[in-house]
Amino acid sequence: MIGMVTIGVYGFDPDPFLRRLRRADVRVLLDVRRRRGVRGPEYAWANSLRLQAALAHAGIAYEHHPELAPTTELRHLQYAEDDRQGVGKRSRRELAAEYIRRYTTEILDHADLAPILSAVPNTGTAALFCVERDPEACHRSLIARRLAERHHVTIEHLRP
Repeated sequence: MIGMVTIGVYGFDPDPFLRRLRRADVRVLLDVRRRRGVRGPEYAWANSLRLQAALAHAGIAYEHHPELAPTTELRHLQYAEDDRQGVGKRSRRELAAEYIRRYTTEILDHADLAPILSAVPNTGTAALFCVERDPEACHRSLIARRLAERHHVTIEHLRP
């Protein structure tokens, strides 16, 4: 049986983030963000080039999978729901039902998950990576659920 983890940026500092990956025996980080930057100096360490350098230093491979990222239109749909509920992106606890429906039908139903499955190393594990702290507030949980349901992958969500 294949096992994977998911992890986000928010709530972590760089050293605890890397320690959490090492404790989970992550050997490859699968970045499912479209834009690989994070606003603000607090999370500058998670911008693509800095993150890749830190991962390489820690002996963790990196792969970018933009085909699994939500479109700008879908992100804006979620932002509108966040505004309606009065929550910020960093404090969101769940995804909007319409976002889930559309992400699933427009992206996930058409995605080839074979590259994700083949990225899982023979020893250790792989991590699906995005920015939100809570997986329930992030599309990575939808990818993880699909992997669990259709490919019998066991999923653990890493949190700060």
